Amino acid sequence: MRILAIDYGKKRTGLAVTDPLQLIANGLCTVATAELERYLLDYVAREPVERIVVGQPRQMNGQDSENMVRIQPFVNRLRRILPQVPVELFDERFTSVLAHRAMLESGISRKARQNKALVDEISATIILQGWMEAHR
Repeated sequence: MRILAIDYGKKRTGLAVTDPLQLIANGLCTVATAELERYLLDYVAREPVERIVVGQPRQMNGQDSENMVRIQPFVNRLRRILPQVPVELFDERFTSVLAHRAMLESGISRKARQNKALVDEISATIILQGWMEAHR
């Protein structure tokens, strides 16, 4: 079964998923946030998902950031519409910075680095990789 990670945003949401053996985190796609719940229902119907990990935005002092007012209701809805799949939050501090750094180090062109959807997908992959490392 796969583990799915979500980098939830106001307009766009980045998604990442593990392989079925849960060894590798891969970017999946970026979805318009307005279409996210429908996309997740379709994905879970096609692929066995063991768990969903949602990035929890935190400030440097450890307090939740302002985006939590959107994320917590989303997590609550997700738990209602997919009761068979555990949903948990995972600290996502610095994922956007790490995503930009990874893009720079990989040699991606400047134009590609400005693609916010790609940044969101890479951020979801970093969230998933961090969760996997914390649970090994």
